[in-house]
Amino acid sequence: MLRRPALKKPSPPGPKDPVGVYCRVRPLGRPDQECCIEVINESTVQIHPPDGYRIFRNGEYRETQYSFKEVFGTLVAQKELFDVVAKPLVEDLIRGKNGLLFTYGVTGSGKTHTMTGSPGDGGLLPRCLAMIFNSIGPFQAKRFVFKLDDKNGVDVQCEVDALLERQKRDAMPVPKTPSGKRQIDPEFADMINVQDHCKVEEVDEDNVYSVFVSYIEIYNNYIYDLLEETPFDLIKPKPPQSKILREDQNHNMYVTGCTEVEVKSTEEAFEVFWKGQKKRRIANTQLNRESSRSHGVFIIKLAQAPLDADGDNVLQEKEQITLSQLSLVDLAGSERTNRTKAEGNRLREAGNINQSLMTLRTCIEVLRENQLYGTNKMVPYRDSKLTHLFKNYFDGEGKVRMIVCVNPKAEDYEESLQVMRFAEMTQEVEVARPVDRPLCGLTPGRRFRNQAFKEELAQKLEIRGGPIGGETEEQSASEILLQNFPPLPSCELLDINDDQTLPKLTEVLEERHKLRQKLSEEFAKNGNEVAGSVKFKREDEKVKYVDSLAVLTFKTILRELDSSVMSKENHFQGKLSEKEKIITGQKTELERLEKKIKTLEYKIEILEKTATIYEEDKRHLQQELESKSQKLQRQASDKRRLEARLQGMVAETTMKWEKECERRVAAKQLEMQNKLWVKDEKLKQLKAIVTEPKSEKPERPSRERDREKPIPRSVSPTPVPNAPPVRLRHRRSRSAGERWVDHKPPSNLPTDTVMQPHVPHAITVAAASEKALAKCDKYMLTHQELASDGEIETKLIKGDVFKTRGGGQAVQFTEIETLKQESPTGRKRRSSPSNADPPEDAADSEWTDVETRCSVAVEMRAGSALGPGYQHHAMPK
Repeated sequence: MLRRPALKKPSPPGPKDPVGVYCRVRPLGRPDQECCIEVINESTVQIHPPDGYRIFRNGEYRETQYSFKEVFGTLVAQKELFDVVAKPLVEDLIRGKNGLLFTYGVTGSGKTHTMTGSPGDGGLLPRCLAMIFNSIGPFQAKRFVFKLDDKNGVDVQCEVDALLERQKRDAMPVPKTPSGKRQIDPEFADMINVQDHCKVEEVDEDNVYSVFVSYIEIYNNYIYDLLEETPFDLIKPKPPQSKILREDQNHNMYVTGCTEVEVKSTEEAFEVFWKGQKKRRIANTQLNRESSRSHGVFIIKLAQAPLDADGDNVLQEKEQITLSQLSLVDLAGSERTNRTKAEGNRLREAGNINQSLMTLRTCIEVLRENQLYGTNKMVPYRDSKLTHLFKNYFDGEGKVRMIVCVNPKAEDYEESLQVMRFAEMTQEVEVARPVDRPLCGLTPGRRFRNQAFKEELAQKLEIRGGPIGGETEEQSASEILLQNFPPLPSCELLDINDDQTLPKLTEVLEERHKLRQKLSEEFAKNGNEVAGSVKFKREDEKVKYVDSLAVLTFKTILRELDSSVMSKENHFQGKLSEKEKIITGQKTELERLEKKIKTLEYKIEILEKTATIYEEDKRHLQQELESKSQKLQRQASDKRRLEARLQGMVAETTMKWEKECERRVAAKQLEMQNKLWVKDEKLKQLKAIVTEPKSEKPERPSRERDREKPIPRSVSPTPVPNAPPVRLRHRRSRSAGERWVDHKPPSNLPTDTVMQPHVPHAITVAAASEKALAKCDKYMLTHQELASDGEIETKLIKGDVFKTRGGGQAVQFTEIETLKQESPTGRKRRSSPSNADPPEDAADSEWTDVETRCSVAVEMRAGSALGPGYQHHAMPK
């Protein structure tokens, strides 16, 4: 996503192109496997639910069709896919335009195979590299002529600086293998052997080119450099450091600190890719044996600059440099955890993958909505590193192409349906068409004119020596001069007091200058001698005519020698052809054995990777087992602590209830003692009545007298005070010095009794109030209900207020006081007559009834003590 380093200017809205979306269907793994996707034609696929999975709409079975720019079936070769999808992007790259190509699909749908390929059948990435180097091969600049900076730009260096960089590189202790003899992993050596030699036809031959590649991965929404060299430490290995996304002066996004390698051939570029591919994170899941757990981004940058007017050197003007970029993205596959049964790291990886793909889908939806309805919603590029890195492409910095890879098996139906819907929506998004870059403005054909001049100079050097002896002498002299041309020494100053490097460099440059002047003089001299030889030939035509007969004789002898040489040559050629056939057969056998070796090595590598994966899974399982055992130990210790705590609580509760039972037993004993005392008093009264003389019969008092007449002292077990009882207006509370909350519901009825519960300085509320509870430490609730005899019974429920750990208040009830009102006029004796004046016999019998007299005496005594019709019961809880 790079342009010339000039400030961006708002350009008028130009033509737009939709995002090119292509579909590729992967072959089924087994012939008997159920298929849910069918290719209808070159641009349409049909997806239908598998057996057992029905979708009904209006009572009919639904089959859905989706259209793409082009659909590639299961039998389509990699070359055909490359010619349609990737080849136009490579042509745009060489013409200075950017491009983005990414594969999208479910896990196991063939995205990595489409991008990388397999042995003997390279994918899109190696074919793009081969096409680039086939096109710019003879026009590549020397290494280190172009140099990338740290701000997403490029600089051009002079030949001397580039030479110093190359010398410094060659002086490194690690030997560098020539680009033509690089050794690549055997199982993927066939990927880059593309036989079609595809290339761009119209390449600007007056430019020089350099290719830079980088390889990154986006794992768990972090960016890592797969080409970064980290020192290996057995004791404390250093984890890879994540990289940061930044924006350059042209508002283009780039990865800061990313390793960018200059490559000069397809083999070298693919070796760099495969070096990073080995570091990419993959894992064995239930859906794919080698599932990509990260998004892989391989970036190809092409720097080009024009030659000068003479066609010799690169222009040293930074404004004339063009840097274009092609990004090849292998997205990780979306997956459902209920199918993969992922746990731990696999589950976290799947969640991050699905989240980044969901962000990509959201960005596409917002772009589509803005373009269709004219809205200006903000596109959430920054929600994911994947969308943030490529936001410039969707803003009009290059073409965007997407290959949707689908697996037609029935198990992937739901995921494939979501992929199809997303792909169909993506086609509706339009991206601004990139503007063609202007030419440098110099006269074209500078390189060819310079080459023609050199060929003409070589022809003149040949003519100067003549056809027999002079050519050998002149060529040998030229070669000697070129061989004696001194190389430049190292110009690096390592010490401030170094006084040998610069004088030595000056001496070598002076010597080179002298040799160059000598060559120029030789060239001028050769031109003069050629003119003189032409004049001499014209004057000696007669001499040549005289010697023609000798020449003919000499030619006859030469023909005879030629015939004898030809016969011997034919004989040796026959033997040579036989030997060549034998050698060809041996080479064929050797190639077959080499291919077999490569296949076996590839299988061995796969087995080693599988063993490594299994060992890693074993290590993960052991770690999980250890963690679970530790968890069980912690749970057991927690269980023991909980049991001890519960035992303590049980002991405390038992002690508490034992005390409560003792208290209740004591209260019950006291109550029984009171009842026993009452019975004793009744027996004493009964004894007193029985022992009275029968002649002294008391007069029968009337009811009014019975009410007003006091009980004799001999009948009452306790003396009655002579002074009248003092009736207080309110009962004094036992805890008058404490702060109370008096909770009286609005439904309470006034009882109009003398003794009313009264607490001074109490906060009276009609409903429970947290604010009132926070100010008090005691609580009293007034509750009224009907007793069994129809009278109102008032209960005072008391409790203590305390603060909880959560900052609130709680009430613990401690006792209940019962206040009951009774009317003495409403009570009737057991044998009370219905009329007001009973007969005398009945009155005598009633008065003489021992039981009636005892009950009247006890009731009158109780009423004289507490007042008429009032009972107070306190029942602790």
